[in-house]
Amino acid sequence: MKSRPEELLRRYHAWERKTDRFEFQWQARLLQSLWREEQGFPAPEYKGQLRGARLEMPFAKTSMANYLTETIRTVVRREVDDPVHAQGKLFGRPRIYNNLLSSQPLCFNLFAELSVDLDLASAVLSELSHGRIARVTAIDFEFSPGRGDLSYTGDRSAFDVYVQFDTPQGGLGFLGIEVKYHEGLDDAVAEHRTRYDEVAHQMGCFDPGSQARLKTKPLQQIWRDHLLVGAHRQVDDFEDGCFIFLYPRGNAACAAAVSQYVACLTDSNSFDAWSIEALVDVIRRHTDSPWIHAVYDRYLDFTKIA
Repeated sequence: MKSRPEELLRRYHAWERKTDRFEFQWQARLLQSLWREEQGFPAPEYKGQLRGARLEMPFAKTSMANYLTETIRTVVRREVDDPVHAQGKLFGRPRIYNNLLSSQPLCFNLFAELSVDLDLASAVLSELSHGRIARVTAIDFEFSPGRGDLSYTGDRSAFDVYVQFDTPQGGLGFLGIEVKYHEGLDDAVAEHRTRYDEVAHQMGCFDPGSQARLKTKPLQQIWRDHLLVGAHRQVDDFEDGCFIFLYPRGNAACAAAVSQYVACLTDSNSFDAWSIEALVDVIRRHTDSPWIHAVYDRYLDFTKIA
């Protein structure tokens, strides 16, 4: 790791020597801290220290300041705060309101506007998926076809973003999307379930010699989400289904994990990795709406700290 600019990070309350383990993490924390300063929001105190990549509570919840447009805030209020829509969904509170680095707010900032403009969503996601999508019919957040249901994977995995679409052949398809930003895929490995092996065998896309590797970090989290795609497609009779791993190009931990994961596949038709930069670039080719420029400015414009 390059030497971190400690003085600069401390100035913006972004010095987290132990939490940020590689370069992209401290850069992302600093970028979010700069964005907070630009908006005029004070840094809150947490565990005796000012934290630059957070917002004060309860201000963060009442204002929805973590979200970039009123349309996005409306979608968040419906999906997170409405008990009917939020039933069965695991949104981390209060981090979904006050944590500027969390990937859950990023999901809404990236996809909520698309969820209410399906023409735009169709154009963008068709291009990114190289034409496997004819028309997007719905976008949902924190979706699982059945948490704990052994018909699927039997665990509590869910997709951060879930896209249903019509295929060019007239069938039904879906994308299950996992979104990362600051994270390093270093979470503890979940207990292995025999159902994982059953679904993996049914999918037929994994190198048999890689099974042990898929059960360890950093690959197990990706594998479990990919298995959920395979089970969902089979159980619910979709013509097409694909797991998308979405992350920033600069996140070296995610990039390395994707490279390792692809090496475990004999068929990648049900898996793809997209960069957040590529998604934003495609959206900007299809719309000049201020919200997508705000997304780039907040999450991807690292020239601010160059």
